[in-house]
Amino acid sequence: MIVGLLVLLACQLAGEFVVRLIGVPLPGPVAGMVILLVFLTLREPAVGSRTVRAAEVLLRHLQLFFVPAGVGVVQYLSLIAASAVPLVAGLFLSWFAALATTAAVAGVLAAASARRRSVPR
Repeated sequence: MIVGLLVLLACQLAGEFVVRLIGVPLPGPVAGMVILLVFLTLREPAVGSRTVRAAEVLLRHLQLFFVPAGVGVVQYLSLIAASAVPLVAGLFLSWFAALATTAAVAGVLAAASARRRSVPR
C-alpha cells in the first residue's frame, strides 16, 4: 500500500516539477495524472498490484476529498454571492455548449452509422 501511494505521489510531484519547469498554465496534479497514465500504459499493472490497491482505497474514500472543497466554498460564500450572476451565466452557457456538442456528435455518429448500414456488402 505504501509503495502504491508513493508511486501516486511521485507522479504528482513529477507533474508539479514539469509544470514549473516548462511554465505552462496547468495544475501540477493534472500533469501528474498524465504522467501516471503514460506510466500505466507503458507498464500495465496487474490487478492486485500495489498501485492499483492504493488507488482503490483512495477511490473508496473519495468523499473525504470533497470536505476541503466544501470548506473553501463556505469560506468564499460572500464572494460567490457577489458574483452570482456571472457564475450562473457561465454555468448555463457551459452546460448548453456541452449539450449542443453532445447532440452534434451524436447526430454525426448516427448519420455515419445509418450510412454504414445502408451500404450493400
